[in-house]
Amino acid sequence: MTEHSFALIPASYVYLVRDEQVLLQRRQNTGYMDGHWVAGAAGHVEAAESARDAAVREAYEELGVRIDAEDLELITVMQRRNGDAVIDQRVDWFWTVRRWSGAPVIQEPHKASALEWFPLTELPEPMPDYERRVVRGIDDITFPRATSSGFATDV
Repeated sequence: MTEHSFALIPASYVYLVRDEQVLLQRRQNTGYMDGHWVAGAAGHVEAAESARDAAVREAYEELGVRIDAEDLELITVMQRRNGDAVIDQRVDWFWTVRRWSGAPVIQEPHKASALEWFPLTELPEPMPDYERRVVRGIDDITFPRATSSGFATDV
């Protein structure tokens, strides 16, 4: 049996979508991808929490909106390397939601400097390549449900 010497870090990303637009936030003061436009809400899955439940929690914590778990639509699950690091890999669930209650606002101003709606066809710069790829796949019925980033055989 092969012994694994790396960590697998799970996270959920939530894209609020309305009228062919997606809600993105611009990161700040996090030490990772600061200045980049990313999912409106995202974060690590906690112990004993499902990826779907993490998405619901993150949407409330970061945007102040309440969503029902059954309204989440899975875009893809992505296995991803974090740069050249071989000691950690990511498994990310990417969700859309088109129905929520409350008005989305920045709940963590120390981590986000802006929150804006963008047409799905006119995404801002800079944006992580893997997220840009996922957002472009939101309404593409042929977009794979299992994807990868950072590997020789990315799908």
